[in-house]
Amino acid sequence: MLEITTTRQNPMIDPSLEVWHGEVAVYLFLGGIVAGIMVLSGAMRLWRRDDPPSLALGLLPWANLVLISAGMLCLFIDLENRFNAWRFYLILRSYTPMSWGAWVLLLVYPVSAHMAWVDTPASWREAIVRRLPILRPWSDWSLRSQRNFAALSIISGSILGLYTGILLGAFPSRPFWNSSLLGPLFLVSGVSTGAAFMLLFKLKESERRFLGFIDFLLILSELGILALWIIGLASGGEASLQAVQLIFGGPYTAAFWSLVVGLGLFTPALAEFIEYKHRAVPGRAAALMVLAGGFALRWIMIYAGQHSHWMSAGSISLN
Repeated sequence: MLEITTTRQNPMIDPSLEVWHGEVAVYLFLGGIVAGIMVLSGAMRLWRRDDPPSLALGLLPWANLVLISAGMLCLFIDLENRFNAWRFYLILRSYTPMSWGAWVLLLVYPVSAHMAWVDTPASWREAIVRRLPILRPWSDWSLRSQRNFAALSIISGSILGLYTGILLGAFPSRPFWNSSLLGPLFLVSGVSTGAAFMLLFKLKESERRFLGFIDFLLILSELGILALWIIGLASGGEASLQAVQLIFGGPYTAAFWSLVVGLGLFTPALAEFIEYKHRAVPGRAAALMVLAGGFALRWIMIYAGQHSHWMSAGSISLN
C-alpha cells in the first residue's frame, strides 16, 4: 500500500470552506417567507372565502414580489460569473434541482401578481383600471380565475419551499446536507416564517388567531422533522457521525440549540400555545422569534454543511 499525504489546496478545486456565503442564507430565508405567504394566502382564499380579508392581508401578496426580487439579488451577488446567469433560462434540466428551481422562481412572479391583484381592495382596483384601461381584460380574467390561482399559489409556494431544501440535499459530498428530509424541513419552516411575517401586520383578530394556531402546528412539525434529521445523521456512517457532531459539541452547537431550537421553536411554540389556550390575540414577539430562528436555521445549515465532508484529512490511499 502506498500512502500519499498532501497539503495542497486550490480554491474552488480542492474542498473549500464557505464557497457559499451569507447571501445564500438570506436568499433561502426570503424564499421561505415567500413560499409561506403563497401557501397561506392561497389556502385562506380557498377555505375562508366567505370572510373578506383585512386590508393588510389583502396587500401582503404584493410583498412577495419585493421579497423574491431581494432574494434573487442576493443569489446574483453570490454568483462567481454573474453575467452568465441568463443561461439558466435557455434550457430546463429536469434532473438538476438548480435548473428547475430557477424556473420556479420565475413562476412566483405571475402567480403572486395575480393573487395580489385579486386581494387588493375593489375600490383600489377600480381606481387603477380607470387610469389604465388596458388592464381591464386582465383584471376581469384574474377575478374570474381567482380560485384557480389560489390553488396554483399553494402548489407553486410548496414547490418553492421544497426546492430551497432539495437544493442543499442534492450535494451528497456534504453529509450534513445529504438527507431527503431537508426538503420537508425547509418547506415547513418556510410556511412557519411566512405565517410569522404575516402576523407582524395589522390583521383582523380572526386572521391572527388562525395564523397563530397554524404556526403552532407548523413549529411542532418542524421539531419532529428536525429530530428525524438528527437521528438519521446519528445512525449513519462515520462521515454522518462527524457531521452531526458539528451541532453536538462542535462549533455550531450553541448557536443551533439556542437560536434555532430554543429561541426559534420552543419559546414561540409555548407562547402561541398559551395564547391559543387563553383565547388571546397572538402578539408580535413570538412572530419575531420564529423569524429569527428561521434565519438562524438557514445560516447554520449553509456554513455547517460546508464544514462537513467525507474525508477528514487530505490523505489518499492507493493500493
